[in-house]
Amino acid sequence: MIYTTTTTSATTTATSTSTQTSKTYFDSYSLGSYTMEAITDPPLSRPLAGRARKNTNIDSTIVHPGTIRINVSGAFIVDEEAGSPPKALKPSGTNDIRLPHHSSEVSHIAVDIGGSLAKLVYFTRDPHTTGGRLNFTNFETDNIDDVISYMGILINGHKRSLLSNPQNVGGKRGRPSDLCVMATGGGAHKYYEKISEALDGVTVYKEDEMECLIVGLDFFLKEIPEEVFVYSDEEGMRFVEPGDEGDIYPYLLVNIGSGVSMIKVSGPQKFERIGGTSLGGGTLWGLLSLLTGAKSFDEMLQLADKGDNTSVDMLVGDIYGTDYGRIGLKSTTIASTFGKVFKKNIEDPVESKVNGASNEDSSGSAIVDDEEEEEKVKVNGEAKVAAEPKTETVKGERTQNFKPEDISRSLLYAISNNIGQISYLQAQHHNLGRIYFGGSFIRGHRQTMNTLAYAIKFWSKGDKQAYFLRHEGYLGAVGAFLRRQPRDWGRRRSSFG
Repeated sequence: MIYTTTTTSATTTATSTSTQTSKTYFDSYSLGSYTMEAITDPPLSRPLAGRARKNTNIDSTIVHPGTIRINVSGAFIVDEEAGSPPKALKPSGTNDIRLPHHSSEVSHIAVDIGGSLAKLVYFTRDPHTTGGRLNFTNFETDNIDDVISYMGILINGHKRSLLSNPQNVGGKRGRPSDLCVMATGGGAHKYYEKISEALDGVTVYKEDEMECLIVGLDFFLKEIPEEVFVYSDEEGMRFVEPGDEGDIYPYLLVNIGSGVSMIKVSGPQKFERIGGTSLGGGTLWGLLSLLTGAKSFDEMLQLADKGDNTSVDMLVGDIYGTDYGRIGLKSTTIASTFGKVFKKNIEDPVESKVNGASNEDSSGSAIVDDEEEEEKVKVNGEAKVAAEPKTETVKGERTQNFKPEDISRSLLYAISNNIGQISYLQAQHHNLGRIYFGGSFIRGHRQTMNTLAYAIKFWSKGDKQAYFLRHEGYLGAVGAFLRRQPRDWGRRRSSFG
């Protein structure tokens, strides 16, 4: 191997030749920055179809005080699900990542606290063999006390480990004072004082949300095999390799959480937020909580899986009786979301009821209570009851005409289609061919992914591609985990100037 290294804090250049297996490190906490160029292409420890990823050796770099190097050579996603803490959610597709060659201590955990979910990333050593793993878990943000308690459990366990074995395998002495929490997302600011007080003696760093998203996505694109995939109902899930460094950029990241942010990424650390929409996951969760009896997002997705949106949505075929081939619309294309709801209610009106009581008594006369009497107004000297529109609760009889499953699927399609179309328009305007969808809204749900992918394919006429990630909800948390590192840190597939 031939490598060169330079630092900003001290000018150092090293050149070496080696035939040994190389290592790849991510540096967290470094006080300086360096650039590196590597020339090697050894095989991975785990076979993967396609081009091998470059490994980089930075053993000769200057290690600054507080630096923790994370060896990601041979990293891969474990097949089995890891255990989850109490009250934690563990959606499919968030399997932990094995780091078979990393053995030194990692004295920090990362948390991305969004409007709906708080995502945690932390490292644990394997007690039976070399290496360890990156662990992924999440909680509902409403249970922020549970999040903090779990972080406290992790930190206390790590303190005990350091005190019992202060000299780690990598030869660097660990100290409890090195422990810290890397926090990002809106909750990093909202709950900063609460977290700091609860984790007394542990430093909490607030990291920029957008920067963490990009650092996290770049890590998954360049370092983790079988992370990125495309999806369609016809072909299912198919893994893809993002390509060489020059092929990865530019791209559009569409991060879908409670709301939606769209970020143009032109290169390493070169990005800008170019748009977004308030109609995101929070919109779907909020409306479905009003219109159905679902108590959680997973329950809403289960309802959508069983639903038939055609009983709620008005299709092109409902209007034309067939396809509208001249403009490329199939009969199954949604012409109006919830378009049949109003029509059915007009054709089959339901008498309004409030608390189960009819608005008419047994004689057929209108019931007017004392409050209504006070609403009487004089018109030409005659007492008249002020006209009041008849209203129903959202979960009243009107919604009983439609199944919760059908409503759930219709709204899921509506939100996903809207996000997909806006994403295409932004990508088209900025000439971006690749569109990566991230965020906890997706959760590996096939209908959501298929709708987003279909929208991109339809509007771009096949010129643009939608990409998904197995850890789509953890981009920010992983970015925060890696955030405190040199500006140009050694990656197997990075290019440096």
